[in-house]
Amino acid sequence: MFRRSRLTGRAALLVLVLCSLVVALAYPIRAYVSQRSDIAEQRREAETAREAVQRLRQEKARWQDPAYVRQQARRHLHYVMPGETGYTVVDGTGASRPRAGRSAVQRPWYEAIWSGLDSADARRGAAGG
Repeated sequence: MFRRSRLTGRAALLVLVLCSLVVALAYPIRAYVSQRSDIAEQRREAETAREAVQRLRQEKARWQDPAYVRQQARRHLHYVMPGETGYTVVDGTGASRPRAGRSAVQRPWYEAIWSGLDSADARRGAAGG
């Protein structure tokens, strides 16, 4: 008896066409998926930028209010209005002692230069120059 092969010419042609389609469409589909993810990322960035612009517009509107400007000047620049008395409260966390290895009283740099010049002049005068 003659046994017929399961793979006929038509089936082989069909498999060849399907493989060709898969190979032909693989790159465009990959590019499509990549572009879709890029588009989604661009949309997220645009939304973030829109929110930042909205926040900046609100802040700009607040700075148009003279009361807000006064409040910020008082808070950040420690301004006081005429007739008010300004106070600075020290909370005790600052360094009240000089750092180790440094003298308690330091002279300004220009005094160090002058004293060096004076001592050089004194030595020169003592040497008989």
